[in-house]
Amino acid sequence: MTVLMAGCGDLGTEAGLRFAAAGHRVLGWRRHPQNLPAAIEGSAVDLTQALPPVPPETRIVVVAAAASQRTVEAYQAAYVDVLTNVLDALDRDDVRPARILFISSTAVYGDSGGGYIDESTAAEPTTATARVLRTAEELLHARQPDAVVLRLAGIYGPGRTMLINQVRKGTARRPDQPQFTNRIHRDDAAAAIVHLTTGVTEPANTYIGADDCPAELGEVLSFLAAELGQRMPPKEAGAASATNAAPRANKRCSNALLRSTGFELAYPSYREGYRAVLAGQGIHHS
Repeated sequence: MTVLMAGCGDLGTEAGLRFAAAGHRVLGWRRHPQNLPAAIEGSAVDLTQALPPVPPETRIVVVAAAASQRTVEAYQAAYVDVLTNVLDALDRDDVRPARILFISSTAVYGDSGGGYIDESTAAEPTTATARVLRTAEELLHARQPDAVVLRLAGIYGPGRTMLINQVRKGTARRPDQPQFTNRIHRDDAAAAIVHLTTGVTEPANTYIGADDCPAELGEVLSFLAAELGQRMPPKEAGAASATNAAPRANKRCSNALLRSTGFELAYPSYREGYRAVLAGQGIHHS
């Protein structure tokens, strides 16, 4: 079976390796394919431009582009334009995959005041970039009603160590008000992509990809400080939190629908996941 990864960055590459390990032929489209592992057949493709022919035997298409920066223009190019291009190429070449999966974000839900949300919660984005993501989701389902949208929580893992770096540098600040955050380890996100495209007979059209443990941000920062042997990050002043550029989303994402398909997490909470990341950096929990 041929799998096309339209967008083969860190997450797409990890998913591609898992598809390949399961015996599938994997094509990786990205601007600079020279660093892709040998198991993925890389092609130098600008996904916002005219696309090469789609192999007729393509059975799975994963659209996993990433915005180069957090601007409306970058999101429009990475999500709406790329998705449109890929769907147009499938139509042009008369290729009908058994499964199309698009990577989106739980940012489309906006803020829920710390409450629980799931796939039945209305997607009401509160930022301009999240509104672009929601536009892409609607475009996909208008053209491919049986396609799957995977809304991922914040991805962390090897090379995605922002919170660890902030704690290590002493720049981390615990919010002055409780703020629930949601995350998923990169490896679990990649495993979910493979599971939803190959292991579920009749998937829903939308899933939340998050771990089992929505966690208050201050709790996560305190945990990392303890693991790193650093001082507990101080609380930020109210004025500092009010001046942050990005509005804070405070919500707890339920992964019950994804779990109901038989999916199992390698890292059910930030504790296991961050300990694995730190072990990769040579830091072991005592």
